[in-house]
Amino acid sequence: METIHKSGRKPTPVPIRAGAGLKPQHYQSVIEDQPDIGWFEIHPENYMGRGGPPLRYLEKIRQDYPISLHSVGTSLGSHLPLDMQHLQQLKALVERFEPGLVSEHLSWSHGYEWYTHDLMPLVYTEESLQLMVEHIDQVQEYLQRPILIENPSSYLQFKASEMPEQVFYVEAAKRSGAGLLVDVNNVFVSCTNHGWNIDDYLSEIPIPLIGEIHLSGHSVQQVEGRTLRIDDHGSPVCSEVWSLYQQFISQFGLAPTLIEWDSNIPQFPQLLEEVSSAQSLMDRVAETEVRHVVTG
Repeated sequence: METIHKSGRKPTPVPIRAGAGLKPQHYQSVIEDQPDIGWFEIHPENYMGRGGPPLRYLEKIRQDYPISLHSVGTSLGSHLPLDMQHLQQLKALVERFEPGLVSEHLSWSHGYEWYTHDLMPLVYTEESLQLMVEHIDQVQEYLQRPILIENPSSYLQFKASEMPEQVFYVEAAKRSGAGLLVDVNNVFVSCTNHGWNIDDYLSEIPIPLIGEIHLSGHSVQQVEGRTLRIDDHGSPVCSEVWSLYQQFISQFGLAPTLIEWDSNIPQFPQLLEEVSSAQSLMDRVAETEVRHVVTG
C-alpha cells in the first residue's frame, strides 16, 4: 500500500539515523539551534486540538525535519470498536504533516465508559490476536498506509495466554501487513521481569518487518518484595540496554532509532547526548558492515 496524501506528495521518509521524541520544552531550542538530528517523533494525541502553539511549533519544525507519529490512544487490543473520532483526528494529522512513519502499541486503553492513559496488557490468545489484526487492518485501511506496532513492556502474565508475547507480536504484524517497531528497552524490561530468554525473544523477529527502534530509560523498583523494571522513560538509557541495542543492530541491521524521554524531561543538550550515543553506535555498526563488504 503506497502512501500518497491528498496534496499529491509522498511523506518525507524518516532517515536511518537517530532521532528524538519532540517535547514542548524543546520547541524553541530546535527552532533556534537547528540541531544535527535525523528526525523527531510526536504523540499525535498531543496535537489533536484545532489550533494553538503546539501545532504552530510543529508546523515550523516539520519544515526542517522529518517526523513520525507514535500514537498511544488507538487502543488496538480493545474488545470494543475503534474510536472513529480518534481515527479521524489521526488521519487529519497524517494528511497535514505527512509523517514518514506511523506507529501504535500492542495494547489497549479504553473500555465501555472509561479511558486510561496507560497501555494495558493483552491476553495472548488466538481470539485476541484475531481482534488485534482486524483493528490494525481497519486503521491501515482508514489511513491508507501501513503502520508499525510496538512490543510492550510487561509486568504480569496471564494464565489464559496461549502463546509467548513475541509470537503474538510478530504474528499480528504478519497477518495484518504491518511492520514492527522494536522497543529494545521494552524487550530488556519484559525479559528481565519475567525471566524470559532475550535471545529467544529476538529470534522470532523477522528482519524485513523491522521499521523502527526505540530506546529509553527505565527505573528499578521493589514491589511486594519483587524487583521490577518499570518502563517510565524518565532517565538515560542504561548500559545493559545500550549493549542490547548494539547487539540488535549488529544482528538485525540498522533502522531509524528514537530516544524516548517522556518524564523528568531533561534540558535539550542532555537529550542530544543520548541521541548522539545512539548515532555513534549506528555509525560504528555501519562502518563494520562496510569493512566486511570491502574485505569480502
